[in-house]
Amino acid sequence: METDNQRFNATVQPNSAFLAELKEKLPEFFTRENSFDLEKFQAALKEKNVSELSEGYQLNFIGKDYARRQAGEMPTTVIVPDEDQNNGAGKDSQNLFFTGDNLEVLRHLQNNYQNKIDVIYIDPPYNTGSDGFVYPDSFEYSDDKLKEMFGMNDDQVARLKSIQGKASHSAWLTFMYPRLALAKRLLANDGVIFISIDDNEYRNLMEIMVAIYGENNYITTFVWEKKKKPSFLNGNVGQKFEYILCYSKNRKYTHSFSVEKTTTGKKYPFNNAGNSESVIEFPPHSVEFIKIKNETILPQDMSSGNIKTKLLTPVKIVDGFNENTFKLLGEWRYSQDKTIELVQNGSQITISGIPFRPNLVKKGGEVKIMHNLLTLNNYPVGSNEDATKELMKLFGENLFDFNKPSSLLKILINSYTYANKNSTVLDFFAGSSTTADAVMQLNAEDGGHRKFIMVQLPEKTYHTNSDGSEVPTKGGKAAYEAGFRSIDEISRERIRRAAAKIKADNELTLPADFDGSFKHYRVVKPNRIALERIEEFKPDTDELVLDTVTAFSSDALGVAGNASGEQTVLATWLAKDGYAFDADIQKIDLAGYQGNLVENNRLYLIRENWSSKCTEKLLNLLGTHALNLQAVVIFGYSFKLDDLRELENGLKQLDGNVSLIKRY
Repeated sequence: METDNQRFNATVQPNSAFLAELKEKLPEFFTRENSFDLEKFQAALKEKNVSELSEGYQLNFIGKDYARRQAGEMPTTVIVPDEDQNNGAGKDSQNLFFTGDNLEVLRHLQNNYQNKIDVIYIDPPYNTGSDGFVYPDSFEYSDDKLKEMFGMNDDQVARLKSIQGKASHSAWLTFMYPRLALAKRLLANDGVIFISIDDNEYRNLMEIMVAIYGENNYITTFVWEKKKKPSFLNGNVGQKFEYILCYSKNRKYTHSFSVEKTTTGKKYPFNNAGNSESVIEFPPHSVEFIKIKNETILPQDMSSGNIKTKLLTPVKIVDGFNENTFKLLGEWRYSQDKTIELVQNGSQITISGIPFRPNLVKKGGEVKIMHNLLTLNNYPVGSNEDATKELMKLFGENLFDFNKPSSLLKILINSYTYANKNSTVLDFFAGSSTTADAVMQLNAEDGGHRKFIMVQLPEKTYHTNSDGSEVPTKGGKAAYEAGFRSIDEISRERIRRAAAKIKADNELTLPADFDGSFKHYRVVKPNRIALERIEEFKPDTDELVLDTVTAFSSDALGVAGNASGEQTVLATWLAKDGYAFDADIQKIDLAGYQGNLVENNRLYLIRENWSSKCTEKLLNLLGTHALNLQAVVIFGYSFKLDDLRELENGLKQLDGNVSLIKRY
């Protein structure tokens, strides 16, 4: 017996995710059999005089079709809640931390976080040859299955599998493609993604982002000064900078990036030498003349040095303001449309005297658009050295080689969340959780309620020798000796220590509802015992495979947290059904059987030992309207065939108002 998700994944093609997205946006071009009607689509393009692109290029790499297929697959893991953390320090927190493969976590989040993430920041492996990146996928499909799925021959299958365990460009692109594609679906329409990268994969990252996000949604490349002194590892030139690519989900909804506001009374000149010449027309009473109170100024050339300004029409000044419309020719910072907008908004425009030099005088507090050169002199972005000092202060030693300073992350996150301090920020390469630290610092500084979602692979800081002894990995010695057996442990401890520091540093000003914790979930593949029980199950008989639910407990899965199998199945299904991780869950008694009532509209029946009395109690509650449900969701392995049929028939007799969903 296969699980529902396994059956779905067996049918996925490289373009499945794309077609699903297309169907959602353009359902009129799909047939009743869910096939895309290409002829109808081409006809519609011609009707609207849209030319098809006949020239251009596209990104190709060895594992592209495989990566595209991965982006369309459903998760094959379960979400195991850390009940110790979630009922303890994280009980009231809205922040989330996931331990597990970020590809699987992104798949789980597709339903309950689709179009809900405001900002994504990631610092993925740079593929430098020394950062430990190798392609991790083990290609679970047989060669014949790969040929069937992708139409490959033997040589092509061999090429695809050759990237396994390698750090080639194709391996890196195959690794990144599905993660970036899934991330795009999570972004809100006005959401943005920041990606740190260096020279090794910068060009490839640009191309993969264009392929997934589109050229029009490229915002900029921020250039970050990562070192105060250059390193000369390149051999040809000293390197001081890294890049941070920024793309939007949909640029037409993207607002300005800013980390500063204008100062009251500061003047911004209209003149901007080097711009093309144009004419600006100033409406009556729109300009204040500081030194000229009552006078008529005739047309004349007011240019000097490299500043070009010509008064083209007379201007009559009465009580310090222009009585009539007048025109100036020059090289301007602002267009005619922008000038009219400023006037209509009541902005102050002044001219001191002759020669005319118009200035926009800021009221103060307006958004000041930032530039993309993140140098230590321009912005408080911090350097690699600052990142090391931060960890030293929190842990007493540097546990990471490539972490970013929280000041850099604060600049990036604040640059886009200043207008929405309730934003949700996702980092699915959490590392040392610098992003979470930055979010908490920002909230402490401006009273915001930004939430973070961190995802980190439980990468071990040691490996085990044949004799059973543990040896620290390359780069993991400091962490291992400090007692951390995996990277995610450091990530979570960083959040705890950073929160404690923020509370100590801001004791008098910290908002009462400051969120300095997180809920924790582990994303885990079912173990062999659980899979064997699933395979033994026969849904068309009255037999049960006992303790199938128990096989999903944290103990059975070999992870910490004290979660029961029922809690694991429920957490996994709630994400699948679009519920938040803080959904309201109430236990409901059904003749001795405990069901899970979620948000008062959906009942989840996961445990074994369902009986006729349970069905009778449920139908009675529904019939008397003591319980109002949209659906009943059952864990099929826990139900005998006769009990299932009885429940199904009973719900049908209630005029079909309550649907029954069976899951395997």
